[in-house]
Amino acid sequence: MTSAPFIERHGLWSDEQRRQAAEIAARIKAQDIHLVRLAWADPHGYSRAKALTAPAFLSALRSGHNINVATSTLDSAGTRTFSSFVRGGGMGLDEMTGSPNLTLVPDPSTFRVLPWAPGVAWIVGDEYFDSGKPFHFSPRQLLKREIARLRERGLSQMVGLEMEFYLLRVIQDRLDFDNVGAPGRRGRPVDVCPVEPGYHFHSESSMDMMQPILSALVQAYEAINLPVRSIEKEWGPGQLECTFAPSHALETADNAMLFRTATKQICRRMGHFATFMARPGLKGYYSSGWHLHQSIVNLQGRNQFTPETVGDPLSPFGMSYVAGLLEHAAPATVFAAPTVTGYRRFKPNSLAPDRASWGYDHRGAMIRVLGGVGDPATRMENRIGEPCANPYLYIASQMVAGMAGVDAKAHPGKQDDEPYNSDRARLPASLPQALDELERSSLFRQAFGDLFVDYYLKVKRVEAGRYQSALEASGQPAGEEATEWEQNEYFDFF
Repeated sequence: MTSAPFIERHGLWSDEQRRQAAEIAARIKAQDIHLVRLAWADPHGYSRAKALTAPAFLSALRSGHNINVATSTLDSAGTRTFSSFVRGGGMGLDEMTGSPNLTLVPDPSTFRVLPWAPGVAWIVGDEYFDSGKPFHFSPRQLLKREIARLRERGLSQMVGLEMEFYLLRVIQDRLDFDNVGAPGRRGRPVDVCPVEPGYHFHSESSMDMMQPILSALVQAYEAINLPVRSIEKEWGPGQLECTFAPSHALETADNAMLFRTATKQICRRMGHFATFMARPGLKGYYSSGWHLHQSIVNLQGRNQFTPETVGDPLSPFGMSYVAGLLEHAAPATVFAAPTVTGYRRFKPNSLAPDRASWGYDHRGAMIRVLGGVGDPATRMENRIGEPCANPYLYIASQMVAGMAGVDAKAHPGKQDDEPYNSDRARLPASLPQALDELERSSLFRQAFGDLFVDYYLKVKRVEAGRYQSALEASGQPAGEEATEWEQNEYFDFF
């Protein structure tokens, strides 16, 4: 007797996903799609992918597709952080012994045809063990679990993207051996130059210098159904900000991953370079941020943050949510700012927070509240994030912290009119400090599980340790600017 295919056998798709899968199979044939990139997020939120031929992808729509578990065991420069070839895979888990395969199951709701790569499509997958059990260390599976918990309460999270990045021009005509790294050591990034002088905020003339690239980006975003609203010329040379309309948490996280990888691919094809590194190690470059707009709605779509009384910034529910974000800001920071460079942003009067504060329409506070009575778009903007944060972990951490405040019926106290002078708790000043805060957090250990938290701590501490070793070897103290190690580590990776 033949068993049912993997997806059917384990009941992994809804009726809607099965319908979407049938439509995708028809599109593959009708649109002459010859390759489908089956993508997943590694612990850093970086898009990994296998390119499947049309027949192999049609098979994956029934049975999933095998991938190696290895990408979940590597830090940001490919350092193997666990002993995969001993019993338990260095994690004490029998199922991780020997760097085994996982089954990657496509999510039909995420299918897109890529306009810049003719005949190529893209889709996100979820990782499972052969038993049908969700993979322990999948960021997307973790977010889906938190969304399900919220839905059990009759609620859903809406999230809007507001992300900054840098556009530069490539001036190196070919790679050389200095650009080649090794496991645990990234090579030198390609040579680039600025596309405009910078520090002319919202300059139309400066924006026009980048218009051919911006037009290509917007056309591609629209073609792959990214809900782009604006592209803005920001502060630094070639620094841009993209904003997108809000959508449900999982859709927004998928969009964030696709947005970053699509932007880098399109720019590179046009002789340019996009980086989401928080602060490039280039002369005169300013820090970039990722501001996460969020609200909680009921299953009928009614915003739970909208106040009913004139003068109130938020409903009592919303105020408690803010209190949760403030109370758990320190351990949540590592999910919003997961790189060494991310902590260079947390300076006084820098348009980034340096402590856990809040205020109404105040860009110096960590939490900026927007909206009011009768405004269905009432929301809060967390300004703590860097552009290369893992979107699944960043969003999930906000959901967990905010709802902890709701459950405690907490109150954030009075708003901070001068947030850089307030007596609020300081944010962690470095990646190691943020990791220590996470290690001590009972909230995140309860929500994400000890297994995931300890795993994430190990991956990120290897990265932080390599930075510290490089800093000591250089004989130079850490300064205001990003180091050569940071530039090599993050500039191209993100």
